[in-house]
Amino acid sequence: MAAPDDTGRRYPDPREEDIMAGDRRLSRPDSALPDWHIPDAKYRPIPIAWFAAAFLIQMVVLTVLFLLLSGQSGWLTIALSALATGALGMWTWDRGMKDAPGGWRLATVLTLVAQLAFVCVGAASRI
Repeated sequence: MAAPDDTGRRYPDPREEDIMAGDRRLSRPDSALPDWHIPDAKYRPIPIAWFAAAFLIQMVVLTVLFLLLSGQSGWLTIALSALATGALGMWTWDRGMKDAPGGWRLATVLTLVAQLAFVCVGAASRI
């Protein structure tokens, strides 16, 4: 409980009791947040997260496959890279990309195909 100030008014200590403004609580002892501010702790997936994950994972997987299979036939590199890209695409769609706006779906497909094309061009010299 706070002591009165020079004018005799008592101000509540926000560390000990709620501070009210009419029927609204502006702060409370366990949090500095007002009651109308509810932090959003729920995960809300967004298409850019799925797109970025697919892009980065494919980049790493295709790079590793290309380097590991550098002494093998180019067809093996292309086949395994296509298989990995297909599996990654299915995983991305199952995560929620199938419900994303058309632009995100198109961008994801084009990006996966473009990265696979780079591997195909690189492995073409070994065919």
